Amino acid sequence: MQKTTIFGDIHGNIAALEAVLGDIAARKLDNLFCLGDLVGYGTFPNEVVELIRLRNIPTIMGNYDQGVGNDSADCGCAYGTPEAQALGERSIAWSNAHTTADNKAYLRQLPASIPLELGDLRVLLVHGSPRKINEYLYEDRPDGSFERLLDQYNVDVIVCGHTHLPYHKVLPSGRHIINAGSVGKPKDGNPRAGYIVLNVDGANLTVDFVRVPYDVERIARAIEATDMPDEFAAMLRTATG
Repeated sequence: MQKTTIFGDIHGNIAALEAVLGDIAARKLDNLFCLGDLVGYGTFPNEVVELIRLRNIPTIMGNYDQGVGNDSADCGCAYGTPEAQALGERSIAWSNAHTTADNKAYLRQLPASIPLELGDLRVLLVHGSPRKINEYLYEDRPDGSFERLLDQYNVDVIVCGHTHLPYHKVLPSGRHIINAGSVGKPKDGNPRAGYIVLNVDGANLTVDFVRVPYDVERIARAIEATDMPDEFAAMLRTATG
């Protein structure tokens, strides 16, 4: 049985990242990969980037990494309301102002995807989708759309993030779409940090969804102590938004 550990969407939440890495170490898991979005929303962008760099964890560029790495005012996010857009603009402005030039250079060089051969399976790790860094692959997308995507990229498994909503969908073809959820900004009503473990034996794949408690209040209060919008602290506490 081959095990592969995948996480992403940390979003400047150093306490959540430390808790996840501690849990991974306690379980003696290795073969780690990160799906990106190291920065944004949280107030520890440098600490997160530097810990990922220190551990030398292969990492994909997320839309927020792309925005902050290039000092852009656009994080590539989708906003449902003008109010949400205004909050997002404040988030990326704060992240741009508080991320070091060296860490921005690191973010700029991250790859768009990571292909893996796991057992007999061709696996593609992406942030949003193989087509676009900020495309949302929600679980309720029609099976046919997922099947065409897998056909287009000639893979058996796509592992993505970006939506912050974990799921594992087995398609009629027997192929897989998997979302790893979020370490630092879950949106499924469960505030614990999330990561996944792929278990592969030949062509057989199962997924363990792991949730790890961390000091949410520490990170929420850190947000409230800066001019990052307080709304992001509330979102951490409720795991919504």
